[in-house]
Amino acid sequence: MGKKLTKEELLKKAEKPGKDAMKLHPFYRGKIEVLPKSCIRDFNDFAIWYTPGVAQPCKDIQQNPEKVFEHTNKWNFVAVVSDGTRVLGLGDIGPEAGLPVMEGKALLFKYLGGVDAVPICLGTKNADEIIKAVKWLTPSFGGINLEDIAHPKCFKILDTLREEMTIPVWHDDQQGTATVTLAGLKNALKIVGKDMDKVKISMIGTGAANICIARVLIAAGAEPGNMCMVDSKGILHPDRKELMPDYPEKWDFAQRTNSEGRKGGIPEAMKGADVCIALSKPGPDTIKKEWISSMNNDAIVFVCANPIPEIWPWEAKEAGARVVATGRSDFPNQVNNSLGFPGIFRGTLDVMAKTITDEMCIAAADELALCAEEKGLSEDSLIPTMADWEVYPREAAAVGLKAIEQGIARVKMTRDELIAKASSIIKKARDETDSLQKQGFIQLPEE
Repeated sequence: MGKKLTKEELLKKAEKPGKDAMKLHPFYRGKIEVLPKSCIRDFNDFAIWYTPGVAQPCKDIQQNPEKVFEHTNKWNFVAVVSDGTRVLGLGDIGPEAGLPVMEGKALLFKYLGGVDAVPICLGTKNADEIIKAVKWLTPSFGGINLEDIAHPKCFKILDTLREEMTIPVWHDDQQGTATVTLAGLKNALKIVGKDMDKVKISMIGTGAANICIARVLIAAGAEPGNMCMVDSKGILHPDRKELMPDYPEKWDFAQRTNSEGRKGGIPEAMKGADVCIALSKPGPDTIKKEWISSMNNDAIVFVCANPIPEIWPWEAKEAGARVVATGRSDFPNQVNNSLGFPGIFRGTLDVMAKTITDEMCIAAADELALCAEEKGLSEDSLIPTMADWEVYPREAAAVGLKAIEQGIARVKMTRDELIAKASSIIKKARDETDSLQKQGFIQLPEE
């Protein structure tokens, strides 16, 4: 076990990824590129892949539209769509400034899930135009990943597209965050010996992420009355009637949660709570040490704002929290979508599911939690890490089986078949990347 770092060393470590990013982004000038997957034995092969040979699969698809999944890469293509209005913790920075994030998402899709993802940043903030643009993209993609779209319009966009599209559409800031948070919370509760249906949960922030987390937690057994949700104006409660016209999701939770009728802000919501789940304003000092000290014994604190958590994890521990998680990979217990979306989309695409349901997300969360439990739980090891590559095929299989059970899968497979297929695709993606690095086609930066 290494020596304990000082606060100054911890802060320096936390700043390093940003400094490295400013060196390596211009070094590579982008994180993904297009490579062929078909053979090119000589130039005669272009007569197969392009004109005149390509006309035959075109006509076959015209006669049977489902054949597009057989003749093209649509079965494995996902569009990562954003308008740049809520990028990480940076806010409305625009589609161009959001593009590095969407490229990064595509990179994770490929390396962790074997999914061919394409970043698409739209030059509009209008919800109806975004809906229309995504519908226009449908012929080319097997799935849509909505990303970094501000609320409340993100709810309308997702709900409309899920209802009207013939391919799965999900909003990773909602469903992906909820999945991994649920997995982490399940295991945190095991460590402290508390039950989901009995704990008091304070939820700091009522954006897309926490709204969906609350919905999924309730579906997984949490008691709505034991939740206390806080937005920028304070705790949600039935007297907050200003929420009715423009924030129907918040108004719904204002009526269903907070059975104690608490009023006030973050400190009032956290007092006596067993769990704090914060996805709000980036910190530090958004949440103060004394507020954590006011929580119940064996408190669980998830502070997941990016790029800086609402409170530094070591400060939360000093304040009395027993289990602390953040959204960052450089601290223990990273509650990050990267553990969710690659495996969930892998399973969804492999069974050609028509949508991604909350039940599929809960199945993924259960499998994530189980994978961590099998390796051994501890206060600093709640959920798997991205290095645990075998987690992704298992997650994909759990999602695929749930889609089959719900009758929304076009293809039926066994668990063993799903794991084998996902493992093969993901291993190929990783081996390709490793090979490109070894052969120098992906240049490694100087130390």
